[in-house]
Amino acid sequence: METTNTTRTPKYNVHIYMESNPNPNSLKFVTNLMLIPEGESFDFPDAESAAHAPLALELFEIQHVERVFYMSNFITVTKSDVVEWVEIQDKVKQHIKTFLEDGKAILVNEAVANGTAIDENDSETVKKIKGILDEYIRPAVEQDGGAISFHSYEDGVVKVLLQGSCSGCPSSTVTLKAGIENLLKTMLPNEIKEVEAEGV
Repeated sequence: METTNTTRTPKYNVHIYMESNPNPNSLKFVTNLMLIPEGESFDFPDAESAAHAPLALELFEIQHVERVFYMSNFITVTKSDVVEWVEIQDKVKQHIKTFLEDGKAILVNEAVANGTAIDENDSETVKKIKGILDEYIRPAVEQDGGAISFHSYEDGVVKVLLQGSCSGCPSSTVTLKAGIENLLKTMLPNEIKEVEAEGV
C-alpha cells in the first residue's frame, strides 16, 4: 500500500513574538518578515472590511477576535473582553505563523492603505501637521501596536484616525489629549486649538 507524505514544508522560516500594549484587549504579533510597505497600514474593524485581506478574514473566524490591524512587520489583534489572552493567543499566533510560512498573500488587490502622505494640494498648516504626526507621534503609536493618520483640519481642530491597538483603548483619550494635542499646540500654537479622534 502506498503512503503519502502529508508533512508540511514551510516556504518561509517565520518567527513570531508577542508584545502587549496599553490596550489590554490588543496583542501585537511581531514577525521577522516585512508584511506591509513602510508607512502604510491596514485596519479591519470587522470581517466585512477584510474582504481583500485573507489572513485577517481567517483570524476573524477565531472566536472572540474583534479587530485586525496590519503594519510593517506586525499584526495587532484585538479580542473581546469576555476571554483572557492566555486562552486564545497561541491559537492566533500559530494561525498567523502557518499562513505566513505557506507564503500566502496577506492582501489581495483593491485593499486600501491608510497613511498621512503629504499631498501637494495640502495647505501649509496641514503639511506641518502631517510632518509632526509622521516624525514625532507615529513611531510611538506604532511601538504600541497601533497607527495614527491625519483625517482633517478645520477652524483650528485637527481630526486624526486612531487604529489598531489604539482603537477602543482606555488610555487612547489620555494619549490624544496629553500627548498629541499638547505637542501640536506647542509646535503650532497659532494654528491648533484642539485634537479629536475619529474611529475610536
